[in-house]
Amino acid sequence: MAHERAGQVALPEDLIDIAEVVTAYYTRVPNPDNPDQQVVFGTSGHRGASLDNAFNENHILATTQAIVDYRNAQGIGGPIFIGRDTHALSEPAQISAMEVLLANNVEVLVDDRGRYTPTPAVSHAILAYNSRLSGGVTGTDPKRADGIVITPSHNPPRDGGFKYNPPNGGPADTDATDWIAERANNLLRGGLKDVKRVSVSGVLDPKATKYNYMDTYVADLPNVVNLDVIRESGLSIGADPMGGASVDYWGAIAEAHKLNLTVVNPLVDATWRFMTLDTDGKIRMDCSSPNSMASLVRNRDKYDIATGNDADSDRHGIVTPDYGLMNPNHYLSVAIDYLFAHRPGWSTDAVGKTLVSSSMIDRVVAALGKKLVEVPVGFKWFVPGLIDGSIGFGGEESAGASFLRHNGTVWSTDKDGIILDLLASEITAVTGKTPSQRYAELASEYGAPAYARTDADATREQKAILKALSPDQVTATELAGEPIIDKLTKAPGNGAPLGGLKVVTESAWFAARPSGTEDKYKIYAESFRGAEHLAEVQKAAQELVSSVLGV
Repeated sequence: MAHERAGQVALPEDLIDIAEVVTAYYTRVPNPDNPDQQVVFGTSGHRGASLDNAFNENHILATTQAIVDYRNAQGIGGPIFIGRDTHALSEPAQISAMEVLLANNVEVLVDDRGRYTPTPAVSHAILAYNSRLSGGVTGTDPKRADGIVITPSHNPPRDGGFKYNPPNGGPADTDATDWIAERANNLLRGGLKDVKRVSVSGVLDPKATKYNYMDTYVADLPNVVNLDVIRESGLSIGADPMGGASVDYWGAIAEAHKLNLTVVNPLVDATWRFMTLDTDGKIRMDCSSPNSMASLVRNRDKYDIATGNDADSDRHGIVTPDYGLMNPNHYLSVAIDYLFAHRPGWSTDAVGKTLVSSSMIDRVVAALGKKLVEVPVGFKWFVPGLIDGSIGFGGEESAGASFLRHNGTVWSTDKDGIILDLLASEITAVTGKTPSQRYAELASEYGAPAYARTDADATREQKAILKALSPDQVTATELAGEPIIDKLTKAPGNGAPLGGLKVVTESAWFAARPSGTEDKYKIYAESFRGAEHLAEVQKAAQELVSSVLGV
């Protein structure tokens, strides 16, 4: 049930005390033998709150030294590109990381304005740098670069986050993050005695190297999105950074490429006092949530296309005047349908999606005559295909995606909410239809699925059970009145473990997987037989999972 003030602007009592949050970062000492206070990498890095002893200075010092040790073991000797978002803990964490990196004689490339850097701009910078080395992005040149992005993504204002991107520019795989986490926790247990550290005067410390992330990224955009057609169309675009790292980028994009684009809200405030509350009553910068995006949705008639981004700009939100906020699955389907018809320079025949994304994508891809590559949750699974151009588009149900340049080469290997936002304007300018109008046509042709995600509480032990499920443990033969035709614990696209379970029938499916950051598990479900059948699928899924977990 939604919170009573969901979709309403935050009140003073909803806001964090920034001083309290930052002070806790420096003064509270985590217990490395407490699982809730250890360094743990989920699908998008280590996340936590300083007030919970889960994201404190010791965590970042230890994790950064562990990254240095990992780089040394892998023969990575080039610079580190480092960027941060607008969360209150992000700048303190950047300073801590720089202290360790510079003490270890690592060249650190920081934003030349001392400002914020979107995740896709860091990925773009890593790829651009490494493409000039011997062997390119996938080579072993000892001068290759990697990166750190300091962000908890769309998490509430009290949280912090720390991500490592290896030389391929994308999210690190579990081989890297498991190694880094284990090393970091051992450094914590050792009282940080093996952590090197020097004093730093600020994010523009003279020992760091300044790098122009923004202009480099903005200037390259015409090679991935058709900005000429957007400019010539005169479309009125409203871009809401939602107080995040794209705040300077949207104005720069409008100016550099002469777009009729308004930055809806240029305010940065680490309390996010201007946000409307998410469904659960928390401030959360989730550009795929109708409640978090309520302000932009209410003003959708002011623009031909309106867009939002989360705090690090790796997610997109698309608002159209005829519909409002599009479901991310709907927009992914439209984007795939459009791109493969309007990118003649692509030679790829494959589309990547996570297994919890809509089956509408399956039907669109089949109609295009392309190959569907289904992978577990996590954008890292798309990285190899984006690098070699064998996957034209990779997308997640949580509004994260990226796609190739016009010439079929890699643009970014991390999610890029900015290019997905711009693509919505390109689609409208070229086709004369908004993405929501095009989705209505797809639904008329292929059926209109009902899709939902629900969360349920789960202990650490129950999450472990769910993560380790085998198909044999599911004895049910039907789901919501239909025979079960598949029970998956590995992804058909690459054979990797799902870390959960997916059950499929002719017209519906559900997937259950543990949360990587909270004591919850998530149930994703979809039905092409309507909302009532979806509710039956959800109920049956809950019962099936509960029986497996013994609750």
